[in-house]
Amino acid sequence: MAFHSQPPPLPPPLSPPPPCPLPQCASPEASPPPGQNWLGKLELTYGHGDRGTTIGQSYTQAPLRLQRPFYPEGPERCQSVIVHTAGGMVGGDRLDIHLNLEPQAQAQVTTAAAAKIYRSNGPEAQQTVTAHLGAGACLEWLPQETIVFNQAQYRQQMQVILEPGAQWLGWEVTRLGRTAMGEQFLAGNWRSRTTVYAQQADGSQRPLWIDRQWLPGSPETVQSLHGLHGCPVVGSFVWLGCPGMDGVTGEVSGQLLAQARQYWQRLLADTEAAPAAVTQDQAGITRLPQGLLCRYRGHSTSRANRWFRLVWQLIRAQGSSLPAQIPRVWQ
Repeated sequence: MAFHSQPPPLPPPLSPPPPCPLPQCASPEASPPPGQNWLGKLELTYGHGDRGTTIGQSYTQAPLRLQRPFYPEGPERCQSVIVHTAGGMVGGDRLDIHLNLEPQAQAQVTTAAAAKIYRSNGPEAQQTVTAHLGAGACLEWLPQETIVFNQAQYRQQMQVILEPGAQWLGWEVTRLGRTAMGEQFLAGNWRSRTTVYAQQADGSQRPLWIDRQWLPGSPETVQSLHGLHGCPVVGSFVWLGCPGMDGVTGEVSGQLLAQARQYWQRLLADTEAAPAAVTQDQAGITRLPQGLLCRYRGHSTSRANRWFRLVWQLIRAQGSSLPAQIPRVWQ
């Protein structure tokens, strides 16, 4: 799609909400019992009523903790922050997160810090996220980036089920290797699987998006054009359940796609003075049958985050009367 000769100016960065005190979580053990691994769990149920969206039920098991809910955008949208108190995952650790949104509930879930996946001598670290969204519900899954150390073994899985009229927006940004220390992802494995289904009236589930990725650590993966091509950062942004003009699920507008592409071009233009490797970052955006998909491959987590947040801001401006508020923990 051709771009206009003068793309619209980038909006200013989102302003954080006014500061408020964070709740104090109980201090768990610094490490699991000797010879054992962490088996963390988090289960949340969001309900919707006269007071807006509230957390009806919650359960946590170390090392996962949940900060008290925030409402920077008002009572309709509940913001939840997940804390990993152990600081990172090692081989054999497992995290299970279950999210249930009742009809019309709106929730935004993020993390307090970047996730760190340490090297392993064989066992995998695993994270599994399942989410069920009732009719008309909306979930924004917006974790901070994941740093996968060289020689790490990591598998992440996410499954989302959408009832009629529900929307899911999610992203992930992954850095492979601690590049600030000169480290490359030369050994290990990073596996990711995301599946999103639409619940049908007859009880069946129709797949909306299935995404499987596997990057084995090796010099070939790091340098190959069909691998990382020298780029240590990869990212995906997905929005599914796009509301059409008639109020039912429809297609993303061409105007939104064009503006998202223009924002990426402007971000590249703003880095003309940056090293050549940075300006070689690549990004793409495409329309899905009921949403959109953005991909990033490059050198900068901050640039990936900035573009994803701009697209998120565009989507929110299209479907909400309230502007998107950046979570304070991102600052």
